[in-house]
Amino acid sequence: MILIVCEKENAASRIARILGKGKVKRENLGGIPVYRINSPLGDAAVMGLRGHILNLDYPPEYNQWTQVDPEELIDVEPRKVLTEKRRGNALLKLVESADGIIIATDYDREGELIGKEAVEWALQRTGRKPWIKRARFSALTPGEIERAFRNLTEVDDNLASSAEVRQYVDLLWGAVLTRMISLYSGRLGREFLSVGRVQSPTLALIVDREKEIAAFKPTPYWEINAVMEKGLSFPSKHAKGRFTDEGEAKSIYERVRGAEEAAVRDLQVKIRRERPPTPFNTTSFLRAATSLGLSAARAMSIAEDLYTRGFISYPRTDNTVYPPSLDLKGILKALLNSQFSQDAKSLLEQESLKPTRGKTQATDHPPIHPVGVPKEGELKGREKKVYELVVRRFMATLAPEAVLKTTRVLFDVREEPFVTSGTTVVEPGWRRYYPYSKLNEILLPEMKVGESVKVVEIKLEKKMTKPPPRYSQGGLVELMEKLGLGTKSTRHEIIQKLYSRGYVKSSPPTPTRMGIALVEALEKYAKDIADHGMTSRLEKEMEEVAAGKRDPREVIEDSRLLLKKVVERLKENSENVGEEIRKALKEDIRAGRCPRCGAEMMEVRSKWGKRYLRCSNYPRCGKSYPLPQKGTVKYTTDSCPHCRAPMIIYKPPRGREVRMCVNPSCPSVKEGKHEKK
Repeated sequence: MILIVCEKENAASRIARILGKGKVKRENLGGIPVYRINSPLGDAAVMGLRGHILNLDYPPEYNQWTQVDPEELIDVEPRKVLTEKRRGNALLKLVESADGIIIATDYDREGELIGKEAVEWALQRTGRKPWIKRARFSALTPGEIERAFRNLTEVDDNLASSAEVRQYVDLLWGAVLTRMISLYSGRLGREFLSVGRVQSPTLALIVDREKEIAAFKPTPYWEINAVMEKGLSFPSKHAKGRFTDEGEAKSIYERVRGAEEAAVRDLQVKIRRERPPTPFNTTSFLRAATSLGLSAARAMSIAEDLYTRGFISYPRTDNTVYPPSLDLKGILKALLNSQFSQDAKSLLEQESLKPTRGKTQATDHPPIHPVGVPKEGELKGREKKVYELVVRRFMATLAPEAVLKTTRVLFDVREEPFVTSGTTVVEPGWRRYYPYSKLNEILLPEMKVGESVKVVEIKLEKKMTKPPPRYSQGGLVELMEKLGLGTKSTRHEIIQKLYSRGYVKSSPPTPTRMGIALVEALEKYAKDIADHGMTSRLEKEMEEVAAGKRDPREVIEDSRLLLKKVVERLKENSENVGEEIRKALKEDIRAGRCPRCGAEMMEVRSKWGKRYLRCSNYPRCGKSYPLPQKGTVKYTTDSCPHCRAPMIIYKPPRGREVRMCVNPSCPSVKEGKHEKK
């Protein structure tokens, strides 16, 4: 019997159906589904893991935070502990009777380690020595799976080692620094303060941008804007654009005010060609998906589900170049039986398909593209939205360039220069297939040099300069990639963790007072933790491990030495670190008075990351109230006139701010008597 080990249950089910040509016998082994099939390689059992079934952790004697000096952990060797006992037992039973094992987990660092460590663990306990092979694939489609199992390879030990090193280093830094900061600030148990090798520099990016925004001083400027008309109206503005001198702006405005005509002095028409977008890699996919209103974590979760159901290719990839082996025409032909049939047909009618190419060409996985067509109604809501995004991006990469006409007109208004520009689409090209990249078309009437147009109005407008914008989730993923923070597989998870820890809120991510205080303390007393340079360096070393160019133990030892320096600095300033964070925490979470005992109400988070209000006199007083989980909450010092619970100002993701009571049983809440702001 051959044992096929997959990363997840749904992948195991799909691979079994493909290899067994639909003839699958499902059985339960200790409550774990196992799929028996007659595969091209002989009788086989297909089993799904649940990601990592082994967890790297310190021995139990180091679990008591208050009794173990965090610094001791630096030199303690963590061990692998079985966390999925039922799956582990099922794996042991299957290994006992297996002549060969095929690891069919996702083909990336983490997938390589998930399969390798589970199989090695089982072999150590059974003493068996079956042959072991690796199946590598980029899509859960019949063609791709059958090809992978015809061309089995060896397990990539270097790739698995790089994931193991990352696991080790992340545990080391996370455990030591989280314990130190939590102990210094008195935040233990469920309310511990999490610090991480990638998490903290990412939070620092958000906090530093927030400080830029807070420090920004708006300065006034003036614009002289006009509306002109020749058959249809169009906007125009003084050629200087912004005036920083109010006197100069007013002087020119007085000169042109009341003008009824503008003479066309110059007219330039340019035709430009706009290249189609490049194929999706993980970063560009997340950037596009988050612009549709999804969080990075939600977008990736949906993409992974679409992958395991056989609708799109593997969504964790750096590649932006389609390999020559990818059957572009075949994918378009499959789309003829879908809602995209007309678009697919028009692309197939082209003389040839010449896809765009990005800057990154990798050999592990192709760019994200559709691989299957769902039945009508099979996908709904966000799933359908993400699938359509992937399909349309794929089609756009095969489409011709868009042709745009840009017209720039220079006018004389009482000898003052005014300009207007308009852009229209001559040939939509790729834009026909990809509506997400919107073009602000401005239609201008036909004009000639020397003729006049009507001036409808001229206004002098005072405006203020604006601070830099906050990073969107997609923009943050892009910046993390640029700075070498995290990997394509982890960046969205890091951002989600910042939300669940209460370090950021809202969308785009905005730091809480707790997040700001943590970064300020780290930047002041242990700069390396919040600096992306150190993390980026370790990431490069782990890539070298994957390429077989560096010894894993060397990277671990290097990270230990770096951490020891950071710990030394933190210990020297432990009282200052704790005091700064404690002070900020009080400011951030204070939310009025408890109606039962009069103590302050504080915002806290459950172990699942949900926010709620709890009396600061806990556990003597157990009064608590739920809070909205989405949107922004601002606290006031006011109490509800009906029930004396705290009043908050709540801004939902969509809609206006409302002033409301937090008590769901309050008559004002039940009757919907919220004060709209």
